[in-house]
Order: sequence, then structure tokens, then C-alpha cells
Amino acid sequence: MRNYLVRSKQKALDLPFITATVLMVILGLVIIYDATPVAAFHDFGDKLYYFKNQLIWATLGSFALIFFSFFDYHKLLKFAYPLLSASVLLLLAVLVPGIGSKIYGARRWISIAGFSFQPSEIAKLALIFYETAVISKFENFKISFKDAFLVIFLPAFAVTGLVLVQPDLGTALILASLTLTIYFVGGGPLKHLVLALSAIIVAGVGAIILEPYRFARFKSFLDPAHDPQGASYQINQILIALSQGGLFGVGLGGSRSKFDFIPEVQGDAIFAVFVEELGFIGAVLLIALFLFIISRGIAIARNAPDPTGKILAIGLVGLIAVQALFNLASVVALVPLTGVPLPFISYGGSSLFVIVAAIGILINIERQSQKA
Repeated sequence: MRNYLVRSKQKALDLPFITATVLMVILGLVIIYDATPVAAFHDFGDKLYYFKNQLIWATLGSFALIFFSFFDYHKLLKFAYPLLSASVLLLLAVLVPGIGSKIYGARRWISIAGFSFQPSEIAKLALIFYETAVISKFENFKISFKDAFLVIFLPAFAVTGLVLVQPDLGTALILASLTLTIYFVGGGPLKHLVLALSAIIVAGVGAIILEPYRFARFKSFLDPAHDPQGASYQINQILIALSQGGLFGVGLGGSRSKFDFIPEVQGDAIFAVFVEELGFIGAVLLIALFLFIISRGIAIARNAPDPTGKILAIGLVGLIAVQALFNLASVVALVPLTGVPLPFISYGGSSLFVIVAAIGILINIERQSQKA
């Protein structure tokens, strides 16, 4: 009997999944340590500014992973409604001068006593929790489009709209994609999805056309030679960095692009430095790690003990997959640059914390399925 309990506890720990997550976090810290000293010294007078902040968030994230791994996700969803309400209030607060920090013309952060975080990252988890809690209550999804609009799409559009006015089109697209994914997995009728997708496309096109800097980025996507010293500068420098990597890269620490050639190198463009230093082989290994984590998340969803766990797991793994896809596609110029961070790798404490916490919840869903 004792041996059986020991084996059960060992089975409850998905060591490959946890190991892959730890490797990704460590890899992110290493590349931030390597890629950001110039930008950090230029912006803050401290070469290790970005690394130290990311390390703090990684530590907090590790505690979150452990906590959520053992906290029943059914109990967690009981906080879905207040968490969504709190995230909406935070998204409103970030737009208020004196509360929200304005950086490069965008209000996306709240700073308190030197500690800053991004409310839109919290909104991602809040929206996933809320939509899971709502959709899991519907039996065979017998619901009209009017009801679906009121209880699912309207709250999602409200949160997405608040993110869009920060402005942050990339995160808005992530939220919209997650809503459609969760709705589809929850059994939403295809015709509802078509209507919602049409509305998102129209809104997205409008957001690009009505905002000059977004339209300039879109023109640069269509023609990288357009405005090479302006709107096209970043993507051109990213592509140069990627081309310098070759098969094996120039070696860790050998990137030239991190010396102020790529603007905001610590953010959505950090993959370019990674490839420049570790080459095509490094890129393949990193993408393989992403694919492993995503495939394990999908397997956890497939084996979830109930529909609620399945929907929640798909929402969480969708958060990782969609962000990674958006970032990698924009870096290789398959889509316009959107500012979406690469999960685990890009600088951004709030993003890292949310992603690692999501892994913890996925582990809990897996543990619950093993008990069933």
C-alpha cells in the first residue's frame, strides 16, 4: 500500500513538463542577461536592470507555479467574476494620468513604490477564467447568439477595447483570439464564430487604418523598403540579425544587434538576438521546447476530468501558443510587428508571471485528472 502511494505521488508530477518550463525560464533569463546590458545602461544607468527585474518576477512566478499546482482549479474559478471586475478597474486606472505610467506614448503600466505591472496581462487570465466559468455552465451549448453576445462577447469586447485604447493592438488581438478559441472548444455554434470573427476583422482593420503609426507599420510589412529610417527600421534590423545567425550563430554574447541597432531589443524582438547568437539550430531547439509545452497542454486538456478543466486548459495553452505564434510570425515578417512578447523569453515581469502561473494551473488540471 505504501509503495502504491509513493508511485501515485510520483505519477502526479509531470517532470518532463516541469523541466521544459524551468528550462524556458532559465533560457529567458540567460538571453535577457546577454541581450539587454546596453539598452539597460542607456535607459536606467544599470546594465543589469532588466535582468534583475526579470529574475524577481521569475522567482515570484515559481511560487505561483507551486501554489496553483496544488490549488484546485474548481475553487480558482469561483474568483472568476471578481477577478474580471478587478482587471477592468485596473485597465481603467492605467488610463488615468498619475496612476498609469506613460512610456513611448502608451499607458500600459501601473507603478506603485517602484514596482510596476501590466494590467492587461492580468486581464488575460481573468478573461480565460470568466469565459471558462460561463461556458462550462451551458449544456450542449443551447444558447442564442444574443445571449452569447451578452454574457461572453460583450465582456470580452469591453476588456479588449480598454486594452486597445492604451494603445496595445497586439494584446487586444490575443484576447480576441482566446475568446474565439474558448468559445469554439466550449461548443459554440460555428455561425456564432463566423459573426464574431467578422466583427474582429472589421475592428482590427479599423484600428490599423485610424492610427497613423499602426498604418505605417502595416505599410512597412507590405514593403520593408518603405521608410527604412523610420517605420521599417526595426523590422529591417531584425531581419539582418536573423540572417547573421546562420546555422550555428555567432556565439552567445557575440550579437552586434543588441548594441542599440534593434530598438527595444528586450521586448518582442529578442528572438532575433537569440537566433543571431545561437543560429538556426538554437531556433529549432527553442521552437521544439515551445511545441513540447503546447502539446503537453493539449494532452492535459484532452484528459481533463471534466468539461470545465478541458476548456480552462485549452484557454491556458492557447495563451502560450497564440502569443508565441504572433511573436515568431512578426519577427520573421509573416505578419506586421504587434509588440506581443515571446512567452518565457521576452522581458516583461507581468507576462512571465502569468505564463508560469498558467503552467501551474495546467499541472493542477493534470493532477485532478489522475485522481479521477
